[in-house]
Amino acid sequence: MTSPPPLIEQHVLEYPGGYTRSVGTAVSRYLTGLRDGVIVGVRIGDGRVMVPPTEYDPETGAALDEYVEVGPAGTVVAWTWVSEPRSGKHHLTKPFAFALVRPDGADVPMVHVVDVAAADEMAVGMRVMPRWASERVGYVTDLDAWVPISDGETPSAAAVNTAEVSGEPVTGITVPIRLEYEINAGRAPSKYLRSLAEHKIIGQRAVDSDKVYVPPRGSDPTTGAPTTIEVEVSDVGTVTTFCVVNLPGLSEFAPEVPFVCAQILLDGSNTPWFGLVQGLPADEVRMGLRVQAVWADVLVPDARSIKWFEPNGEPDAPYDTYREYA
Repeated sequence: MTSPPPLIEQHVLEYPGGYTRSVGTAVSRYLTGLRDGVIVGVRIGDGRVMVPPTEYDPETGAALDEYVEVGPAGTVVAWTWVSEPRSGKHHLTKPFAFALVRPDGADVPMVHVVDVAAADEMAVGMRVMPRWASERVGYVTDLDAWVPISDGETPSAAAVNTAEVSGEPVTGITVPIRLEYEINAGRAPSKYLRSLAEHKIIGQRAVDSDKVYVPPRGSDPTTGAPTTIEVEVSDVGTVTTFCVVNLPGLSEFAPEVPFVCAQILLDGSNTPWFGLVQGLPADEVRMGLRVQAVWADVLVPDARSIKWFEPNGEPDAPYDTYREYA
């Protein structure tokens, strides 16, 4: 009998509101420079000037602190054409070139974009200058793009920044992050996911082992032996560890805060199952709490078939029964 094809699903990983990070001394000088309409590099140990600057010499690891203003004109060293810009991935909405541009006064080229009408306008050795954003906030797109200039042409200075900024050095940035990817579940996880659509939780174990893994991955993680024996486990389990989430807006599907995410050791399984715990106040969730799955009204072959777990009224499990999973 032919096996059904593996399940394939689209996933999105995203930081709501963006990922916030500090930038360090060197990147601070670089981003502050972009905000102010200049390009800043750093002199490394062998005398060359590198842009963007780093805090440490890439060859020797020595600390660097001799910052150098470079450009504003530069030369294209290499390039590739982007014929179909992607919304959310590229800040230009029409075809452009990704290029290595060596600003005048620098020895190491930087990666940025060159805005031209067509690929046949690009060439190694062409002269370019920055096109600055009118509102600059201390981010890489303050230099909106490099644009062609003729040999001997004097680049124009950056226009006055129209953004309302403090004037203090840039110390941190918030970066929008969104990763779209596709998962091919494979044979063993596909069986597990299809079992959820049948109101069952299926794990697997190897022939010479009593360890049942949920979800299964097709092999025993300790021995590598194929997990060829399917085992239906209970939808009742024990909370082993948990965390209380107090950050709102993490997902459009997330419950109101505070809510609890927990590792739940299902009866008959040897690996905890990750899920929500509801049905009681967050501050009453505890290790050893006995819970049961609350199934969705419409079952589908993915984790949405189990909405959450809630207390089933049994006494808390003794610590020794789940200590190795805590």
